[in-house]
Amino acid sequence: MINTMNSYNIGVFSELIACAYLILHGFRIVKRRYITGRLTNRAEIDIIAKKKDLLIFVEVKRRSNTTEAFNAITSAQIKRLRTAAETYILQKNWRGNARFDAIIITPKKLQWIKGAI
Repeated sequence: MINTMNSYNIGVFSELIACAYLILHGFRIVKRRYITGRLTNRAEIDIIAKKKDLLIFVEVKRRSNTTEAFNAITSAQIKRLRTAAETYILQKNWRGNARFDAIIITPKKLQWIKGAI
């Protein structure tokens, strides 16, 4: 099925897999594809999920191998993601814990890296 999809659809499908994985681990999906405005150097957070007093911001990468996926998360992207997360936290007046995770999906496995960014 993946072989017949374009890159956008592969990304959406990978995010659905990541959401299902997080739900199986007790998280509630709060927001998908959270996008900040133009004035904040526009960034998109793939998944925002919550479990008790923990809010996680998740970057999902699907690549042929783990190294390639990690290399796809650039320092410029990390900066934009952090700004977007700070914006979200301020907008929602979040007072609990928060962290940035990555979910890496390769043809052979899914890897959840907590505190990756």
